[in-house]
Amino acid sequence: VQLVESGGGLVQPGGSLRLSCAASGSIFSIYAMGWYRQAPGKKRELVAAITSGGSTNYADSVKGRFTISRDNAKDTVYLQMNSLKPEDTAVYYCWARGGVFDYWGQGTQVTVSS
Repeated sequence: VQLVESGGGLVQPGGSLRLSCAASGSIFSIYAMGWYRQAPGKKRELVAAITSGGSTNYADSVKGRFTISRDNAKDTVYLQMNSLKPEDTAVYYCWARGGVFDYWGQGTQVTVSS
C-alpha cells in the first residue's frame, strides 16, 4: 500500500486547509485510514481516523474544527481543517491499517502562523 499526501502549507490563524491522501496498491486490505501529526519535540499523535464503514474518531484538540472523510471510489481520505491554531503546526502523516500492518505517507508540513 502506498499513500501520497497533498495539501499542506502555510496558513494564518483562523484559516483553513484541506489535506488529501490517495492510496494505491493492495487497497483491498485497508479497513481504516486517518491522519497523525508530529510537532517538533513531541510524539506523533492521532488526529482523526475513519473506518471503511464510515465510523470516525477525533483527538479532543481538533473536535469541532477538523473533519475527516473518505471517497471510496477514489481511494482517497481527506482532512478538512478549519479554525486553525498555531498549535496545529506539525508534519501531518497519512496512515492506513490493512490486516496487521500499518502504512504511512511521507508527511506534509502544516504551518499556522501570522
